[in-house]
Amino acid sequence: QVQLVESGGGLVQPGGSLRLSCAASASILRLYAMGWYRQAPGKPRELVAAITRAGTTNYADSVKGRFTISRDNAKNTVYLQMNSLKSEDTAVYYCNTDRGSFSWAQGTQVTVSS
Repeated sequence: QVQLVESGGGLVQPGGSLRLSCAASASILRLYAMGWYRQAPGKPRELVAAITRAGTTNYADSVKGRFTISRDNAKNTVYLQMNSLKSEDTAVYYCNTDRGSFSWAQGTQVTVSS
């Protein structure tokens, strides 16, 4: 069973930036389209960014122009660069395939607050 580990979250002021990383326990991420999801308190989990095997990206309207998803298949890692963060970006962030194929990990908390 593939295990995913997210890291890079933290507390940041509005307008700030964070870079999240997602590493897999096995060298298979290159076989999948991957996504970053987030879940805010009291809300369902939502897909905010996705990247295909070929590197094509898609974003939720709420993060378009501010977030960038990328992948490094050699390092078996997917990244999410988050700029111009807003309070409404506060959530636990998770990575998974674009269809949620793997078991969900613990995620990484992102808190945007002054």
